Amino acid sequence: MMQKRWFQTLVALILIFLLILLVSAADFIFDPFFKYVGAVAFPLIGAGVLFYLTRPLMHLLEKMKMHRIVAIFIVFLILLAFLFVVARYIVPILQTQFSNLVNNIPSMVSGVQDLISYWQSNQDVIPTEVNETINNITSNLQSYIEMAMSFIFGFIGEFISILFALVLIPFFLFFMLKDGEKFVPFITQYFKKKKGDNIRSLLGKIDEALTSFIQGQLIVALCIGVLLYIGYSIIGLNYAMTLAIFGMVICVIPFIGPYLAVTPAIIVGFFQDPYMPIWVAIVMIVAQQIEGNLVSPNVMGKALHLHPLTVITVVLAAGSIGGLVGMLFAIPIYAVVKTVISHFYETYQDAQDSDYDSLI
Repeated sequence: MMQKRWFQTLVALILIFLLILLVSAADFIFDPFFKYVGAVAFPLIGAGVLFYLTRPLMHLLEKMKMHRIVAIFIVFLILLAFLFVVARYIVPILQTQFSNLVNNIPSMVSGVQDLISYWQSNQDVIPTEVNETINNITSNLQSYIEMAMSFIFGFIGEFISILFALVLIPFFLFFMLKDGEKFVPFITQYFKKKKGDNIRSLLGKIDEALTSFIQGQLIVALCIGVLLYIGYSIIGLNYAMTLAIFGMVICVIPFIGPYLAVTPAIIVGFFQDPYMPIWVAIVMIVAQQIEGNLVSPNVMGKALHLHPLTVITVVLAAGSIGGLVGMLFAIPIYAVVKTVISHFYETYQDAQDSDYDSLI
């Protein structure tokens, strides 16, 4: 029985669950380690994203016979120029539009209350319980909006506290760009040649999966943001840049991002003009069609080989566990796990085939 594959798999699963149980029971031992990881996670992830975005530019400059340090210096200058343009020309517009949107929230709430009151006064078939629920929601609508805004401002406060960690990102990014190629040889030097080649192949596949997702998803989100801003400006939607940038950020979430991105624009458009939500929906559909037929096939292709149903399931499950952060990191983590499992399965199949050939 011990030679049976199902029995070995069952024993492995039991050992894994026992290990998880032991780790959870001895969390006081791992707590300092997790705190350390949490402290460096944000700058490390931020530098990693910038690494995958700027590495092609660094390699391009190196092909032009530039020294790597000089190429990295030019990459940093380009990033600083981008940040200067954003801070100088985009941030002031966003501040003005966001302030106007916050100031208009009470009038929006009043409009909703008047609309609900008018609808109730002209309906005689609504049950009393429904009327009471509607009245309760209407009377507390202002408090609900205030709670939502406090949550948003609380998130902004947390974001500002995170900004202090941004100081570490340039240091992480510099050494990633400078010594990124040394990581794989450093890992594989402790293994024999056959296992080292196997690990080198695995790390190469993981790097390819992360490159495909990060570069592709951010380029797609940027294109959607530009298309939304152009469309919102054409139809005359208020707070066009703020809503377009919000849509660009939310569109980083695969599949369900566009549906979440268009919701605030539809709400704002409804208070501006009852027909405006239709135009907003048309703008989003056009942007999605351009992105889906022109941008994504050429930028991302089918490198990750993820079925849409798998993407939906993974994103929703990660959202219920980790909220917005879970949605953002669900697909790259899943892609890495899938790459690791596929690689080891292929290695196992190759080993089985070689054993069979040796018997023949």
